[in-house]
Amino acid sequence: MSSPRTGTGPTKAVPSKSASGRRGEKPAIGRQGEKTASVKAPKPALAKAQSPKPPSNRAERTAERREAIIEAALDEFISRGFTATRIDDVARRAGVAKGTIYLHFKDKESMFEELIRTALVPLIGRLHAPPPIGGTVRDAVEAFARTFIQEVAATRRGDIVRLIVAEGPRFPSIADFYYREVVSRGLAGMRALIELAVSRGEIQQKNLARFPQILVAPAIIAVIWQSLFSRHAPLDAIEMFRVHLDLIFGERRTT
Repeated sequence: MSSPRTGTGPTKAVPSKSASGRRGEKPAIGRQGEKTASVKAPKPALAKAQSPKPPSNRAERTAERREAIIEAALDEFISRGFTATRIDDVARRAGVAKGTIYLHFKDKESMFEELIRTALVPLIGRLHAPPPIGGTVRDAVEAFARTFIQEVAATRRGDIVRLIVAEGPRFPSIADFYYREVVSRGLAGMRALIELAVSRGEIQQKNLARFPQILVAPAIIAVIWQSLFSRHAPLDAIEMFRVHLDLIFGERRTT
């Protein structure tokens, strides 16, 4: 009889020991700690989702990347010409992946059009502004010519014009874009100024309005001369333009 009683005592004690051996109170605390950690873990991700980077920063980076692509495209077009320039070369020079370029431009022609739009169109837009109050039409034309010569003929913008002259016949879509965005607007602005000058009596030759190309011819000559002959015979394009305006408006009075 004593043996069963003795056996009964250990039998009850064994489950208690085995339970404490398998999962003591400290491991139980560990389980609570694990639960606490699982609750805290999502918080950093939630905080990150609640504070994204401002859209303006992304827009600025996108604009900077686009500007770098345009600048690299200009370098490639100038050094290689339009025909030989490749998208891969532009991407390498801009420091971006080739696929990044296609996020901004569909092809090489659209990049060249963007060069025209950003480098030349704003300048031509100044022609549509009326002469300042009290100023003459000649003053307005001369101021535009000075700006064009300084900002186009004497800079890399002139290379864009020279590329169009050289390769436009083989790529009529580019020539068409340039005519539509630059040439036609420039001629319209010049024609308006000529008509104003005729109405004021500043220009006597009324038929000049039919050929506004005559008024801007020295500016085109300056662009071409700069790249072909300036090393042989430097051209004072601004002074040439003044002489040209003397022929159209009459010489300025010195007194």
